[in-house]
Order: sequence, then structure tokens, then C-alpha cells
Amino acid sequence: MKRLLQKPAFNYPITNFFNLLMDFSNLPPALVSQLMDMVEDYILGSRKKFLPDAIPLLPSQISALQPFFPAEILSSVRTLVLNGTRIPNPAFYSMARMMGFHNLPDFSDMTAITFVDVVVSHEKFADDLLFHELVHAVQYAQLGAKDFASRYVKGFIQGGCYEEIPLEKNAYELESRFSQDQAQVFSVADEVRQWIAAGKL
Repeated sequence: MKRLLQKPAFNYPITNFFNLLMDFSNLPPALVSQLMDMVEDYILGSRKKFLPDAIPLLPSQISALQPFFPAEILSSVRTLVLNGTRIPNPAFYSMARMMGFHNLPDFSDMTAITFVDVVVSHEKFADDLLFHELVHAVQYAQLGAKDFASRYVKGFIQGGCYEEIPLEKNAYELESRFSQDQAQVFSVADEVRQWIAAGKL
């Protein structure tokens, strides 16, 4: 997912300050595991909810992103731009707050969110926004929904905030490379695979 008009937190020292005040490393493993399961259920449930109204990528979108993404990603991903409504925060947020998480990202402030292969956006898709979300689609394809959810939760717990989640850092970094110079083609699938192999995700 991509936060509206935000950059990764390593550009925001105050966010790092708040990270120092929160230590989630001692959370009971059973609670963390339960939260991971709830995140996975939310992802799969949201995919099921939004898929009927989602559409394939447009030819112009495929043309712009084809050099960077596998054909199976471009052919399988579906997109949906919401009109007059916004994605509500997940029900599991109440449990997460009870566990001590008070800086959870507000879903209504997210520009777009990817649920496996369904990308739901609050605004029209620009190429860089769609690129960011397709990186997540590649992550899902290589990890599976369960492992993606697990790594997302672990990343939040270890980093203390949305911007420090490695899955998001990966998407922001690759999106930045794309935005800076679209002539410098690279394989997103290979990049994600290398991050996984290096233990960076």
C-alpha cells in the first residue's frame, strides 16, 4: 500500500524518535501470531470483496510497465478506483491498539492498497502509483498471502511504524528508481527475489 503524499520515514527524524519510545519486541508470540492470521484474513477477505468490481490493466498501463514486470503479473492484476467511498480501517485495529500499537496507518489516508492481485485506489492511477502497488503484487506472488502478512506484521513490530516495514521500503525504493529514470529498465521480480534471498524482507 502507499500512503497519501508521504515519503519513507527515514526522511522524518521525529518518526524515528517515536520509534524509540515504543518497544514491541516483548509481545507474546501467541498474540503476534494471532495478529498475523487476522491480517491475512483481512487481505484475502478484501480481495474477495473488491475483485468483482475490479478491471484488468489498461493497454496504456501495460505498455508503460511491461519492461519492468512479468507478463503474468500484468495480465492477472485487477484495479479498482473508488468513487465516493474510502477503505475503512480493518477490524483488527482494535486488537492491535490493545497490544500497544498507536501509530497504525489510517487506511483512508492511503492512496492505494494491494490485496494480493487486486489494487484498490482512492485516486486515478498514475504510472508511479501503479508501479508501487505492482511491486506489492510481485511480493505477494513470490511470498504468498500468509508469508506476506507475516512479514508485514513483523516489519511493523521491528520498525515501529509503517514506513519502516521492509516490504514498503522495497516498493518505495523500486518506485523511486522507476520515477527518476524510466529508461533504466530493471526486473522488479528479480529485485524482490534478491531482497528475499538477502533477508531484507
